[in-house]
Amino acid sequence: MDTARVSACTYPLRDRELDYAFAVLAAAGFTKVDLLGRLPHFSATDPQYRLDELERLLARHGLRVANIGSYCGRGFSGDDDSRRAAMDELRRTLAAAQRLGARSIRVMPGDGRRASLDALVPQFQQAAEDAAQVGVYMGFENHGGEISGVPEICAEFSARVGSPYFGVLYEPANLMAAGVDYQRAFATFRDYIVHIHVKDGRHDAAGRWHGTMLGDGVIDLHWLWEHMEGIGFTGEYALEFEVDNLEPVETGYRKWFTAWRDA
Repeated sequence: MDTARVSACTYPLRDRELDYAFAVLAAAGFTKVDLLGRLPHFSATDPQYRLDELERLLARHGLRVANIGSYCGRGFSGDDDSRRAAMDELRRTLAAAQRLGARSIRVMPGDGRRASLDALVPQFQQAAEDAAQVGVYMGFENHGGEISGVPEICAEFSARVGSPYFGVLYEPANLMAAGVDYQRAFATFRDYIVHIHVKDGRHDAAGRWHGTMLGDGVIDLHWLWEHMEGIGFTGEYALEFEVDNLEPVETGYRKWFTAWRDA
């Protein structure tokens, strides 16, 4: 499949400095990264963090940022001060994404509780106006829970915000781990998908989900490609290596890049 449309999450290298992380990803064949939105990889609020140094390292390794895996929006379920701080962080992250040429950022649906939806909707409607102005999409990831773990609520939330710049960060393996069929979920919220993370896994005899190397589990990569392309998705397919118990990321990411290419 098209390797020009693939990126690598820096999450599995979350404890390593960016220079090392970028070297690993570039050596594996990637030209785009899904940048983890916490230090030492990224911060929109830490005064010590320098975007120009990030840009220097990206250029050094021949990489660019496709998505920022930030945690903006957690404070939207809190008090007025928490909401103001969360909105400021989100706007700073959108500005950074625009500067870096990233297509999207990840956001968090507040505290993840369904009871918070009424409070979250106007916050994200306001944020979506800023996102539209800079041309950056915002997606909340299928991490489980009362909002992002329930496809029908994902669709309801996205529809209520009502912006093409806000929607779902589709994560098939996370859905399967939570007992939700990823293909059924796609059919439910397909109109609201703005980004995708890709990994693989399977259930054991006892019904427990285990991560596998890409292509060794039950996630049908061709199905993902065909259906995402079918809804007009134009972004990157972010591979997220989370099986360092099976192989070190330093050698495993190259195999994932190859598995995607040859799928």
